[in-house]
Amino acid sequence: MLDVQAISTSYGPINALNEISLTVGEGEVIAIVGANGVGKTTLLKSIAGLIKPEAGRIAYRGEDVTSLDSHRRITKGIVLVPEGRRLFPDLTVHENLRLGAFSWRRRARRGEIEAEIESVFALFPILKERSTQLARTLSGGQQQMVAIGRGLVSRPSLLLLDEPSLGLAPLVIRQIFRTLADLRTQRKLSIVLVEQDAQAAFRIADRGYVMQRARIVLTGSAADLRADPRTREIYFGSSV
Repeated sequence: MLDVQAISTSYGPINALNEISLTVGEGEVIAIVGANGVGKTTLLKSIAGLIKPEAGRIAYRGEDVTSLDSHRRITKGIVLVPEGRRLFPDLTVHENLRLGAFSWRRRARRGEIEAEIESVFALFPILKERSTQLARTLSGGQQQMVAIGRGLVSRPSLLLLDEPSLGLAPLVIRQIFRTLADLRTQRKLSIVLVEQDAQAAFRIADRGYVMQRARIVLTGSAADLRADPRTREIYFGSSV
């Protein structure tokens, strides 16, 4: 489905991505882990079209999308749920979710957008109860549910998630990760998950990539990486 080939990106003199290559198959969950500042978010933004790589190639279902703008990638099914949620705080839950249909609203049939929103409510029932509530009045966990739900209303085939557990309580994190695992089977979604909590990410992933200093330094099955002492050594910067 996705084939990233040796992409490199810099912010001025800072090398953010150094010849990064990865693949994502249909219906596969991929975890990308690493310490802060190693380039994980830049990688997701590059796949989503928010950053254009200086070198390398990104192909999606056999098509070179390296030069496509982000809004055109959304129409092809590549959707990013950004770090920090980025909701519209003074819009309601329902209004934020409805914005997810922006890329396909003009061709939507009667009731189709509402049906997508109802499917999000089925995943996160608390959002239906809070549908008329302003986003800024929600808890952090509920806001993250809205952010994921808005992404789902965009009808992705490849969902990019940037730090969905950031700042959330453990109980909420477990609920969100259970939902992500269900999405793969219910909607046949492919997911690329960038996550600080490597153990949680590897529990739901098929394969993983470990990043260090703008490079991918380890790759393998999620189970193997979870058990590999090198993952902890790279992640924490020293032997544990």
